Amino acid sequence: MDKLAIISGILFITSEVFAVASLVHHDWLNTGGDVGSVVLGLTKQCQTIYGRARTCFTPTLPAEWVATLIFLVAGIISLASTCCFVISSHWRRSMLIYARWAAFVAIGCLCHVGLLFPIGFRQISIGGEAFKLPDLWKLGDSYKLLWVFAVILSCSGWCILMMPMRIWMLNR
Repeated sequence: MDKLAIISGILFITSEVFAVASLVHHDWLNTGGDVGSVVLGLTKQCQTIYGRARTCFTPTLPAEWVATLIFLVAGIISLASTCCFVISSHWRRSMLIYARWAAFVAIGCLCHVGLLFPIGFRQISIGGEAFKLPDLWKLGDSYKLLWVFAVILSCSGWCILMMPMRIWMLNR
């Protein structure tokens, strides 16, 4: 396994960790209030009312967020298969071709998350419009940090994974 495959493998594994963390951590949107706050996620919604204990439940998601959840899970599965292909390329170099395609699918799925999630801002409980969040709501850490890092790292890993192909095309 060459150095570029090792570096891209590390980037894909790190991207996988960030993508799973963004799914598990339920702070995609929040009101940010100390006294009373609402935290929305793709799998949980939590509410704190005036210093009482936090109450969490599974929300009924709008269609846009269901699609977001499906694309995020598909991206996580594609990232996991990319990691497996990169690791198996140590024994069979031809597996890098499959790793490139799996990484391409993962990047596409993660980018769809970025397009679909803001469309869900128009739901009644948030009160915004598509791609326009009301002043009361803020983007949470799951979206603006964890998911963004997953996209950046997977794109970086794919670019590094494609470098030997680019070098081969230039030398041809």
